[in-house]
Amino acid sequence: MTPSERLSVARIAKVNHAGEFGAIRIYGAQILVARCLFPRLVPQLAELRGHEIHHAILFRDAMRSRDSRPCRATYFWGIGGWLLGFASALMGPNMVWVCTEAVEDTVHQHLTDQLAFLRLRDAELYQLIAGIRIEEEGHLDLARREKGAANWITRVFGAFISRSVDLVIWLSTWGDSSRMRRDLRGLT
Repeated sequence: MTPSERLSVARIAKVNHAGEFGAIRIYGAQILVARCLFPRLVPQLAELRGHEIHHAILFRDAMRSRDSRPCRATYFWGIGGWLLGFASALMGPNMVWVCTEAVEDTVHQHLTDQLAFLRLRDAELYQLIAGIRIEEEGHLDLARREKGAANWITRVFGAFISRSVDLVIWLSTWGDSSRMRRDLRGLT
């Protein structure tokens, strides 16, 4: 790998770790609200949060083996994730699933780009992300099954979440996410 590619690989591990931290905070805030308002959601949310905790540990280990440090934007992921989780839960169970769908759909697109970039560059990180992506697809499928009918509010809220996640990913990778997507378009 070139030094630039090595830096991109380290940033992939770093941003994925930060994203998992944000997801942990989203689910944590949703669980806090759900315990009081709709306790039937708590087991599902706790299971999803458990997956994200495990993913964060895996990405933390991947960062270490690539001489990468935690993302400076992790603070934003944490605060933003908690606020997003809290707000979505206050708006009701449907918005919890709208939030999960929007986050997971956006993350799925980024993981797909990352896998294409990593395929010939870092087999170990490729395998790690491929395995995690399967579990994240399960989260996306669950959200789509549980979510109610779409309306203008859910579409606007979902679009806001997707754009926000894209922005934080872009900031966390110093634009590498855009460069990888552009480079991959040039390969096809």
